[in-house]
Amino acid sequence: MAEELTTENPETPEESEEQAIKQRKNGLYRGVSDELADSMKSGWADTELHGLAPIAQAAHTAARRAALSARFPGERLVIPAGNLKTRSNDTEYSFRASTEYAYLTGDQTQDGVLVLEPTADGHTATIYLLPRSNRENGEFWLDGQGELWVGRRHSLAEAEQLLGIPAQDVRELPEQLKEATGPVRAVRGHDAGIEAALTDKVTAERDEELRVFLSEARLVKDAFEVAELEKACASTARGFEDVVKVLDKAQATSERYIEGTFFLRARVEGNDVGYGTIAAAGPHACTLHWVRNDGPVRSGDLLLLDAGVETTELYTADVTRTLPINGRFTEIQRKVYDAVYEAQEAGIAAVKPGAGYRDFHDAAQRVLAEKLVEWGLVEGPVERVLELSLQRRWTLHGTGHMLGMDVHDCAAARTEAYVDTTLEPGMCLTVEPGLYFQADDLTVPEEYRGIGVRIEDDILVTEDGNRNLSDQLPRRSDEVEAWMAGLQG
Repeated sequence: MAEELTTENPETPEESEEQAIKQRKNGLYRGVSDELADSMKSGWADTELHGLAPIAQAAHTAARRAALSARFPGERLVIPAGNLKTRSNDTEYSFRASTEYAYLTGDQTQDGVLVLEPTADGHTATIYLLPRSNRENGEFWLDGQGELWVGRRHSLAEAEQLLGIPAQDVRELPEQLKEATGPVRAVRGHDAGIEAALTDKVTAERDEELRVFLSEARLVKDAFEVAELEKACASTARGFEDVVKVLDKAQATSERYIEGTFFLRARVEGNDVGYGTIAAAGPHACTLHWVRNDGPVRSGDLLLLDAGVETTELYTADVTRTLPINGRFTEIQRKVYDAVYEAQEAGIAAVKPGAGYRDFHDAAQRVLAEKLVEWGLVEGPVERVLELSLQRRWTLHGTGHMLGMDVHDCAAARTEAYVDTTLEPGMCLTVEPGLYFQADDLTVPEEYRGIGVRIEDDILVTEDGNRNLSDQLPRRSDEVEAWMAGLQG
């Protein structure tokens, strides 16, 4: 990775024009000659883009902003994208815009801020962005975030065409916000500079109301969002196929071969993985969020693969399959797997408009409790087990969650709008029951120990029931075996 000279990050356009160049400590160049500086200012072609078509979701983001405006009349609303975060020394993590900002704008650039200014009949939206890198002061080739280092960014005029929102220089925004009057709400936790400019104008309670509204606004997906989730699930299914084809290589290395294989599909067809891939082989499958992925992959064990592709528009799938590494379930593995499959079938059947959100969880948990009583692992009757949640020793987690731009989407929604609500067409949730028998669990026969099974699919509530968006992947144990055999030849 090359080392660059840097300029101090300017806070205003005026400072950008005047900013002196700062040497990197231990850099190989001692400075910039006047002749080189002059040379770098000229001789560049005009690359401004004209006649750009709006992004595909521009009409949807406009409708989302209109709903936000209607909810908070007369108030200034500030929604930042966020800033780069340092990974180590002078390297940063890959930037991912805040969900709220991307949902309302369709933009994903760092340091961006959406501001809705109140008017007599609603709000005027402005998106504040970094303009093209300055060529007069050398920012474009000397600064660590200059365009010759990290790539060209859109001009403000280009951004306006793409997003359908008037654009201004974000470096002007902090001073504007400091001088703002009237009620203000902001989404917190993404941009410390913007929060500092608003420190005397906002309250935690009012800002939380904004965050909750934006979380609940995503409970019902529009047509664009459904299409993105379909795309994410299709790519995810191909990623699972990729993994099955290389299980022999994973056995020769580790779980990380599985993680890396899936990641390749996510980066080729999407933006990234939507969350840390869980590639849990053998007893690691009993650890719910096993993301170390450094363990062995052994023939005869199960692989619990929980992974999802995040699309370029930041919608993620969330799918789990539990696969026999050698292609065939043992008798006890099949027994546990089929029980989880039966529970998932019951859960999916309970997903329909007008049903309670909790119904799919209750349906799946009842099946698992029945199996545990039937197998003699917990004392019945089943009603007692469910009343006391005794099955949770082996089921552990809830049976699903809302899905969308965040893998656990709409998490800030009020309880009455989420887990205590009724399902509506357009909601998308996961159904993911599991049974996990820890390797050191002395309350179960030895043959169960170290077996973990989860099956997870992404379910869209429709007008007449539901649709499994991830049904490209088989779920029944015999179908899983046949699918694996076909892929492995």
